[in-house]
Formats: sequence, structure tokens, C-alpha cells
Amino acid sequence: MRAAETTVRTDVLISGLGTALAGVSGPGALLDPPDTAPGTDPVDALRGPGLRYKDRATKLALCAARDALADAGLLGTDGDLTVDGADFGVVVSSNWGNVDTVCDASATIRRSTYKATSPMLLPNTASNVTASWVAITHGLRGANVTLTNGPTSGLDAVHWARTLIAAGRLRRALVIGVEPVNEPVRHLVGDAEPLFDGAVALVAEAADAVRDRGGTPLARIGRYARAGDPARALAAVRDGEDTPPDAWWLPERPLPPATAGTTAPAGVPAYDLSARHGRCSGALGVLQCVAATAELTRTAGRSMLATAGHGASGGGPGEDDAAAALVLHRMPAPAGGGPS
Repeated sequence: MRAAETTVRTDVLISGLGTALAGVSGPGALLDPPDTAPGTDPVDALRGPGLRYKDRATKLALCAARDALADAGLLGTDGDLTVDGADFGVVVSSNWGNVDTVCDASATIRRSTYKATSPMLLPNTASNVTASWVAITHGLRGANVTLTNGPTSGLDAVHWARTLIAAGRLRRALVIGVEPVNEPVRHLVGDAEPLFDGAVALVAEAADAVRDRGGTPLARIGRYARAGDPARALAAVRDGEDTPPDAWWLPERPLPPATAGTTAPAGVPAYDLSARHGRCSGALGVLQCVAATAELTRTAGRSMLATAGHGASGGGPGEDDAAAALVLHRMPAPAGGGPS
């Protein structure tokens, strides 16, 4: 029996962006000063059957996913997918995800045994429930992956989506970073600082997939590196690069009492999205890539660096000493000189 042929693709492009964050009108507003007035909860706009049994993380992810797919031009006027979903995957990053459902189910079993659990809610205790519901909702039948591996999780998710596409396993992937705020999350993280309550999403596609459907690429996903601290991850991802990036997206500060120092490349503007939107945890890396892509298209920059994670002695309780870095490149203008 002959081994299946594998298509190797080098260019993986970002073609759509979506946000589900109260007070933020879209990806281009992620760097705006925080709005002190409470914004409309994005999940309020969701319609359809079955919402009662979906947790907050899933609802937020569905909002961001819908907007990213629409931004990429992949949804028809009826809201249905306009491309084949067989090789369209989902990669979700969330460290807290459905912890509220898990805690509720555990409490019910402790009080009244498993016989008192709801057959509608118990399946939602699976950590992959958010990615599964996004895939079911939009007919995305490719690889379905959830990452819950600490502060680097969001950048790792973008990297794995790129890897799946570059290896020929997928033509497209919907990457989502989501973290909810609820009582179990506050119990685990504490109330010392604001927490990110929302979701962001991006559509990653093989270059030929974008070209074949006449889509508009926004950025190219570049090198990714993982190391023991942000400085080494930055050095690895920048190996051989002489031109400084247009901006550096800062990793999240570790939880007290640990501390970790990070130094931005000289002369490079640095942005701290956690300071604007609260502690982002597993959503951070995807949030950075969405904001950076929006900035690349707005400012006609060249490249931007995203970093996440902590170094040695920088991780909080129970966190590994690891950091990740990823570079995004702006798409060059077409030969005719028009906008990319």
C-alpha cells in the first residue's frame, strides 16, 4: 500500500480577524484606550437553539469565530460556509475554558452522586467542548485541537495551526483565544487585578487557498520559537533578521510573588495588551496576533513580534518556565501598487 502523499506549504497567511470583547468595536480598536463605560456583552447577540447549555467560553468563541469567518469572506449571506469544511480545522487556546461547568458537575456529584448530573451538561465538561461547538456550528470537519498549556498557549495555538496547514493536513484553520470570567476563575486566579473576559479569532490559510478563492491576505505567519525565557525566544525567532520589527507585543506579567523582567528590543515600540484588557492567560497569544495583524494593515508596517510566557523563576505557582515568540509579516503590495 502506497504511503499517502503529503503537501508541504511554506506560506501560511492570515485572512480574517474577529473579536468578542465588551467595549471593543473590532480588531482595529484593540489598542484604543480602555472604555470606562460597560460595553454590550457580545454573547447577547447570539441567536439559535442550544445556547442554554453552552458555557460562556463557548459563547464568546462562537461570536469571535463568526466575525473572523465573515471578515475573511468565508460566510455567505445565509451565514453558511462558502468553502469545503473537510480540510478546515479549529485550534482553540483557553486555560480556564469550561472550568465553571467542571466545577458545577463536580459539586453535583459530590452532593448527590453522578445520578443527579444533567445528560445535557455533562458532555460539556470535556476540555475540547469549545472547539467542538465551533466546528459543529460552521461545519469545520478538519483537525480539532484545544491547547491549555499555560501562558504560551495562545502563540502555541497559532503555531500549531500553521504547522497543520504547512504539513498539508489542512488548507484552513480557525484559531481562537478565549478566556471567560466567572466565579470559579476568580477563585483560582484571585481578584488582585482585572481579568480578560472575551475571545479573539483569526483565520489562517494556505497561500494557494487564499489565491484560489480570490481572498485578501492580511499578514503572513513567520517564524516561531520556544525557549526557557522571553529573551532567548526572541533571539531564536529573530535569528538572521537585521531589520528591527515595527512593534513588540509584551508577554504577560507573572502572577505574584514571582517576577520576571523583559526587555524590549532597542528603539522598538512595545505594547502590553494585558494592561489594556486584563490578564489574558491562554487568549493572549491569539490576541497579540489579531492586534498585530490589524496594526500591520493599518500602518503598512513590515513585521511585528509577539511574545508570551515566563522565564526561569518568572512563572507563577504551578507554571512551567517557558516562553514563546512568533513574528508576523505584512503582505507586500500587489504588483500594480494597490493596497495589499
